[in-house]
Amino acid sequence: MQTTEDKLNHVMVEFYEKLSSWEQAVVKDNGHSLPQIHTVEILGGNGPMRMKELAEKIGVTTGTLTVQIDKMVKSGLVTRKPHETDRRSILVELTDKGEALYQEHDALHLQLTGELTAKFTAEERVQFLSFLQRVNAEF
Repeated sequence: MQTTEDKLNHVMVEFYEKLSSWEQAVVKDNGHSLPQIHTVEILGGNGPMRMKELAEKIGVTTGTLTVQIDKMVKSGLVTRKPHETDRRSILVELTDKGEALYQEHDALHLQLTGELTAKFTAEERVQFLSFLQRVNAEF
């Protein structure tokens, strides 16, 4: 007999796999890689960030991020600029094109969220939000 923890583990893995598949399908034909879209999502939600902070949020090294940001600068999604108070730091921020991509992709996420929670009551949505916030706080 499976424990609640076993069931929860399998359900979380299944959800992650389904969300990842959905994300791949959405990104597949837009000309940008999934890591680039994730970078756009992070910058769109947080504003300009130092390279080191952005690398930590994405979970990559600054070296890996530098290669990715180079490509994103060339495609017009982001710009680099010196940090105002820390000469050693570089800020990465979305361009207008990057912001438009963020808004477009965020709208798809909002649509998916609406579809997934359509049968939830308002109270269940609040509970679900609370649970997800608590889970995210553990990362």
